[in-house]
Amino acid sequence: MTPSNLVGALGVTLMLAAFLLNLLRLMRADGYPYLTLNLVGAALACWSAWLISFVPFIVLEGTWAAAAGVGLARRALSVRPAAVGGERP
Repeated sequence: MTPSNLVGALGVTLMLAAFLLNLLRLMRADGYPYLTLNLVGAALACWSAWLISFVPFIVLEGTWAAAAGVGLARRALSVRPAAVGGERP
């Protein structure tokens, strides 16, 4: 197996694992683990596509990685409102 195939297989495996765990309700789609698996997996798949010069998948996986990165940033920067009058958020 070539290095590009190994990198791509690892990336796709990470993305599919996140998807499956979400379907089984073992992982939330807005949680850090899901978003991180998607970011790393898509970045690896994008790199693999770059190694073989396959532009359609460079665009697809690059966009996927960017979307997961934005999701992680939004999650990290979100501030939960403080409890008011003893209420729980």
